Amino acid sequence: MPVLEVQNIEKRFGATHVLQNITFSLEEGQALAVIGSSGSGKTTLLRCLNFLERPDRGSITVRGELLFDAADPAAQQEAQVRRKRLHFGLVFQSFNLFPQYTALENVALACRLLAQERPDFRANRAQILKEIDERAYALLEQMGLCERAGHYPHQLSGGQQQRVAIARALALSPDILCFDEPTSALDPELTGEVLRVIRSLAERRTTMVIVTHEMAFARDVADQVLFMDGGVIIEQGEARQVIDCPQQERTRQFLSRYSAS
Repeated sequence: MPVLEVQNIEKRFGATHVLQNITFSLEEGQALAVIGSSGSGKTTLLRCLNFLERPDRGSITVRGELLFDAADPAAQQEAQVRRKRLHFGLVFQSFNLFPQYTALENVALACRLLAQERPDFRANRAQILKEIDERAYALLEQMGLCERAGHYPHQLSGGQQQRVAIARALALSPDILCFDEPTSALDPELTGEVLRVIRSLAERRTTMVIVTHEMAFARDVADQVLFMDGGVIIEQGEARQVIDCPQQERTRQFLSRYSAS
């Protein structure tokens, strides 16, 4: 059974049809790279997966559980959506770290807030928070940032901030980790350190959806590639097959333009 099934997702903003009949699935431990020109609907797709946008049509299923069905108003209640969002970790383009918190505090924050809803929180507050901080520190160590745990975002490079953001997204142990062009806000010399982290996650068989403009990275790291244009999936398949031998003319044109640039 696929870990993620997306069926017939559609999204409009006014008269603009941003996503049209988006359907795909993702197996446990796979990395899916989503490629396409600006305005093709890639970011909107991620925002729909994370319930930051509500699809107008379609459904989203994780591990056999129907999380969202546009035809069922009960599946769209805010309290439910907040919980269902925990199935997805999202790493934004621009880090989105809280400037008033240290790296460790940024990673631990969501877990600390959720812990307050536990019935045993008051009785075991100190132990629960200690365990949360220990996990946050372990994630920073995994990102190569344990020595930066006490630093604030303004004291970190762009690459370090993005690695903190990845640790934060992993903190809640999501089923699917989503990246929205995670290197687009970085200088070229810092891009490599973030891509190395994502590559290591792929080697650990972390299930991921990666919106990226790094074609060589997508070819070498992703299991599957999905090419979007005009809000439509034009081509999808095994990564090397799509990037090296695309079957659709629009895919070939996109890759040709990208290679030329």
